[in-house]
Amino acid sequence: MQEASLQGVLKTILIIILVYYVLKVLTRLFGPLLLKYVTKKAGEKFQQQFNQRQNSHKPTEGEVTIETKSKENSSNKDVGEYIDYEEID
Repeated sequence: MQEASLQGVLKTILIIILVYYVLKVLTRLFGPLLLKYVTKKAGEKFQQQFNQRQNSHKPTEGEVTIETKSKENSSNKDVGEYIDYEEID
């Protein structure tokens, strides 16, 4: 059976700490740039979708459109029995 040497354990812990701090510094340096890039790409995508919807339907002069909502029966007969209460003096 192999035993871990004290020098090997300390070396491993030192490497882990060093990697942690390097990643922390790199995140502080490149985090804002990455965030700016991601928000720019998302804005371009939203703008492109907006433009596609605007260009897909351009109403001509004098055109009238009526949009109606579907009328569904809002009351459900399976809900239960309706009881009318009267106020007693």
